[in-house]
Amino acid sequence: MALRRRGALLAVLLAAGCGSAASTSPPPAAVAASGELVYERVVRGNPDVYVSPAGGGVERRLTDGAAEESLPRWTRDGRAVLFTSNRTGNWQLWEVPAAGGPPRRVRTNGAREWQADWSPDGSTLAFLSNEGGPESLWLMDKATGVSRILVRHDQDSIFGNPHWSPDGRRIVFSSNVRFGHQIYVVEVASGEARRVSPVTSGGCEPRFHPDGTKIVYVSRRLWRKKSRLVEHELESGEERVLVDWPALNYDPVYSPDRSEIAFVSNITGEYALYRQRLSDGKSWRVTFGPGAVRNPDYRPN
Repeated sequence: MALRRRGALLAVLLAAGCGSAASTSPPPAAVAASGELVYERVVRGNPDVYVSPAGGGVERRLTDGAAEESLPRWTRDGRAVLFTSNRTGNWQLWEVPAAGGPPRRVRTNGAREWQADWSPDGSTLAFLSNEGGPESLWLMDKATGVSRILVRHDQDSIFGNPHWSPDGRRIVFSSNVRFGHQIYVVEVASGEARRVSPVTSGGCEPRFHPDGTKIVYVSRRLWRKKSRLVEHELESGEERVLVDWPALNYDPVYSPDRSEIAFVSNITGEYALYRQRLSDGKSWRVTFGPGAVRNPDYRPN
């Protein structure tokens, strides 16, 4: 696929069907989250990576400049943030220290590489790349730098959001290979993948629960003006809807303590970051001010 700006790529995902009201006040102290959230914020048309307290507060900007910096994920030790940038003219993978400082390039080649996640033990990087052919799901060994294809579909397939299971044996991701965007789980050892989302509704942006027994993902039928966040039990296939606001709700991720999810919604007209407690469905807005917010991730404990 030819190099395109991130907005055009996002439009492709949304066109494929993916890509109760919340309180707008900060949560009470009894439920204020500890730790931090990383996310991208778009200011004057340019996305950069920011970090703020999960319970709300002053945010810190980790990247700066004219390039687009997006899709952040914490490293497993919480000391750095992995992100995607086009600062070299092509989408490539970078890391920046959580305390701030110059980013370093993770991989160097002529391919488009993005949407990456480190394995639980920090030894293997899962990422999307179109090196040598269509976009595919790749793995890279950190110690040797050797990479290999784990999943490759057909020439026009669009992949999305790989995320490791807590035990490091599986990766969940999305692909539009057959029925529009669907959620798949692949066994890392064998490369065998199975679809877990209902074929009639599909899904994208999956993330594993910290106990590895379920995933959360975005369910949005083609061209609909709203999307739901759905929790899927991997063994039974049972599902429950976590968020069904009359809006586009995206980017769900579980907190490390399993008590809540963070996600973004445009229910107020512009994407902002929210937290939702899983025990009772109570939600709070985290980010305010100008600029859309996307792709949150909790800092590991």
